[in-house]
Amino acid sequence: MKINRKKDTRRWLNKYKDGVRPNLEYPDTSIIDAVISVAKKYPEYNAYEYFGKKVTYRQFIDQIKIIAKCLKNYGVEKDDIVTICMPTTPEAICSVYAINIIGAVSNMVHPLSSENEIEECINQTNSKILLTLDLTLEKILNIKQKTKLQKIIVSSPDSSLPPLKHYLYKITNYKKKVKIPKDDEDIVLWNKFISSAPNFIGEYYEHKKGSDLATILYSGGTTGTPKGIMLSNLNINALALQAHEMIEQTIPGNSVLSVLPIFHGFGLVVSIHTPLLCGMKCILLPKFNAKKFGDIIKKTRPNFLVGVPTLYEALLKQKLKKNDLKCVEAVISGGDVLSPELKKKVDNYLKEHGSIATIRPGYGLTEATAATCLTNENEYNEEGCIGIPFPDTYFKIVKLDTHEEAEIGEDGEICINSPTIMIGYLNNDEETNNTLRYHDDKKLWLHTGDVGCMLEDGTIIFKQRVKRIIVSSGYNIYPSYIENIINSHEDVLTSTVIGIPHPYKGQVAKAYIVLKDGINESGKIKKEIQELCKKNISKYALPTEYEFRKQLPTTAVGKIAVKELEKENNIKDTK
Repeated sequence: MKINRKKDTRRWLNKYKDGVRPNLEYPDTSIIDAVISVAKKYPEYNAYEYFGKKVTYRQFIDQIKIIAKCLKNYGVEKDDIVTICMPTTPEAICSVYAINIIGAVSNMVHPLSSENEIEECINQTNSKILLTLDLTLEKILNIKQKTKLQKIIVSSPDSSLPPLKHYLYKITNYKKKVKIPKDDEDIVLWNKFISSAPNFIGEYYEHKKGSDLATILYSGGTTGTPKGIMLSNLNINALALQAHEMIEQTIPGNSVLSVLPIFHGFGLVVSIHTPLLCGMKCILLPKFNAKKFGDIIKKTRPNFLVGVPTLYEALLKQKLKKNDLKCVEAVISGGDVLSPELKKKVDNYLKEHGSIATIRPGYGLTEATAATCLTNENEYNEEGCIGIPFPDTYFKIVKLDTHEEAEIGEDGEICINSPTIMIGYLNNDEETNNTLRYHDDKKLWLHTGDVGCMLEDGTIIFKQRVKRIIVSSGYNIYPSYIENIINSHEDVLTSTVIGIPHPYKGQVAKAYIVLKDGINESGKIKKEIQELCKKNISKYALPTEYEFRKQLPTTAVGKIAVKELEKENNIKDTK
């Protein structure tokens, strides 16, 4: 498709495949309205599969409506914020849309978050209702009295399993059985919750517009302190339609392996909402198991794989036969930089096992609803190549700390303008105004905090992150946040956290600690610091190493020389 460049300044449009439209129309509706429209077209197509149990779009909408009635029974009103602290299970997916259909807002919290982080996420949103798993209940109960929670709805990973697998789960996980207080009326088991649906009398559907708030996801923003990212119905629907336009294999009846967590934008929007808006089937996996990854693919036969680089590293270790990946038609990678070496290995592995797909790296961030650009198949120009922007998505490279546009090929901060740009950060105008800025062109630009450049043909190259950040299995870890926790210990003078190489996760956190004068290193202090971290930091972000030093190296101006510590750990300088 040739574009008249005199009328459109988007350099990348000539790289769009035939049939890809540079501009789309977006419905001024809620995310559930968009899914209902698809369900009317394909009522008997499968919407999701959970360990062999398949549910059609018609049944899926029915499940959503039942949960909506139950939520109304338990007092949820229009514009209330309901917290979901669950992995990718049918109950969690249906609840997201049920909350949306009654005009409320879902607040998505990582189940592995620390007690303090969960408490903060609940209190920031004034949530009165929480949906969670039994495995997370202990943490919830520990902080319940510090919140305004009125009801805690508790399900189990086996709640939606077929009868035989439900029985086997109970047997194999008996040691993990959670004791649920019987005398606490605020705790409601899932079966009791669902059984209340017939008691609801009245209207549960609330019409919502595209601009209305749909969900809240969490990220570190530009400082590393957890912040609620407010995404609208339009943000989420627009991303799904843009991805559908860019990926030709997103056709009704195809399936995607939905292994990414729904409390992550990449998981909720790219691997759940996007397939659902395309009439596809989501194969739900609440927990990724690297050892069983190959078996899962052979059993479920997905057409799509969507994941972070570590997922594809795990794929390379699977003992599959020649045509076991023949079903795979598209492979998308995001959440972290995909190295040229890994891309080559994955492409070869796919070909050797029967797939015609090549892995397509992309780029995005939760503040832009998870995805903004994607490489075309068989186009990976150089290291850091993240492809071309989605329809209606504009990229601009600006000189650092300015709004001045950089020259072609010149490094600068990546800025994005798109209908997928977040509403803003929850209760944080200062950080919102720092991240979302109007430029001289009168457009609102998202300053990503990432450095990159644009090539002559519009291809975007990612170089590095402006802010200190550790990426571990696709999750962002913010050193400054961990340092603040460690420094709160009465015996700690200062600390510095860096990312060190890990054979599977890419990076993990390591803490360097300097104690106050007169305080000697001891097993007791180390244990206290570790317990302090466990209480306040998500499990995936916890330091894997704690090293005590008498002093830390400093720069000429007295700042801690992070680069020196990185060199000690054989970390290459990417700047």
